[in-house]
Amino acid sequence: MNAANMVRSLLPLVVICLVIVAWTTFRQSPDVDPIREIDPSTTVDLAAARASYPILYPQGLASGYRPTSARTDAGAAAEGDPVTLEIGYVTPAEEFAGFVVSDDSRAEPLAKVLDGAEEQGTVDVGGRSWTRSTAENGETVLSREDGGATVAVSGSASDEELETVAAAVEPYHG
Repeated sequence: MNAANMVRSLLPLVVICLVIVAWTTFRQSPDVDPIREIDPSTTVDLAAARASYPILYPQGLASGYRPTSARTDAGAAAEGDPVTLEIGYVTPAEEFAGFVVSDDSRAEPLAKVLDGAEEQGTVDVGGRSWTRSTAENGETVLSREDGGATVAVSGSASDEELETVAAAVEPYHG
């Protein structure tokens, strides 16, 4: 039991680990897009089926706006319960644009972007008036009330990209 024996024992293990790391690294293609797109339609369908208000969500966005996440609390909602729908997008500039709609103004996803946000006035987007705010983290938030629900679009994306998402918000017609 000396240091030379330990080195001779560990050396093959280290070599094997390095070979495995090199093998997996070379197998990865650099052309593979690391952003995994999803289809939010089933989440939107569920939210629309359970919500007591007309579900709104961005529709007809250009292909550069890729949905990467979709969540709703409608699965556990009983009739008359509030329903929240969230969809996250990667924009053409590789930034984040988040969309949330809920008939509960205290819903955590809405509170996360609207609580503490400073109103900066209104902006006309797609023929509708949206309130422009700056969230505590410095991101722009566009929000409006529609049919008893609050709609918000926010994220690290530019104002122009957030306005593009906001302009695409339309009622869902299953």
